[in-house]
Amino acid sequence: MAWTTAAGLVLAFVVLIGTTLLEGGNPAALLNAPAGLVVIGGTFVTALISFTPARTLGLAKMIMQIFKFKALPHGDLIAQIVDLADKARRQGLLALDEEVNALEEPFLKKGLQLVVDGTDPEMVRKLLEIDTHHTAGRHRGGQAVLEAMGGYAPTMGIIGTVMGLVNVLSHMDDPEHLAHSIATAFLATLYGVATANLIWLPLGAKLNQVTEEEMLMRSIMTEGILAIQAGDNPRVVGSKLEAFLAPADRTLETEGN
Repeated sequence: MAWTTAAGLVLAFVVLIGTTLLEGGNPAALLNAPAGLVVIGGTFVTALISFTPARTLGLAKMIMQIFKFKALPHGDLIAQIVDLADKARRQGLLALDEEVNALEEPFLKKGLQLVVDGTDPEMVRKLLEIDTHHTAGRHRGGQAVLEAMGGYAPTMGIIGTVMGLVNVLSHMDDPEHLAHSIATAFLATLYGVATANLIWLPLGAKLNQVTEEEMLMRSIMTEGILAIQAGDNPRVVGSKLEAFLAPADRTLETEGN
């Protein structure tokens, strides 16, 4: 998921530059500091006005979650939980203590540690659901900021263009540079539309996809953890967890007592 995001962002700008070259233009002509300042700076400032400082200033960290998120294949996740259920059923919950320390998935590790520590099942579910709820809330908050910035950027681009045209019209006595000045003024509109549709809105959509995937994984893990704690048959655990998946994805074959 991370590599497709990075590749998409790079290819988007390759397309823009390639199009400019095919039309006989100079990519360097697309660079304009004032236009960049009014669009990028203005978009961030309007986001800061619209949202809490913590949410806006934490946007970079939220964007990094998109690139760092690694979705474990559902079949592998379910198989891992079934193996843990089999060991717990054969050797007891305390036998999972060593397995817990070796787990890489923090949420699964946290839940199983609660089970090994003898936490009440209802409390385990409650703690895991609270964690999931607030994680989803943080992601939705970041998505809201990205979508808002996608709406602000084109408007800031128009503002930059109007400011540029006002400057052009105030120097009508220099017709030699008039066409160039007008073209430069419209770069702000280009920046606004481009950043909205190539950066902010796509990142917002990808963050939404990351959230949905993570929530599905957490739902699978929560039910798996509780099934292990209840001592369910590994075959039953596998069947229960595969119910979260589309029929075509239910490929796991488990063996249990």
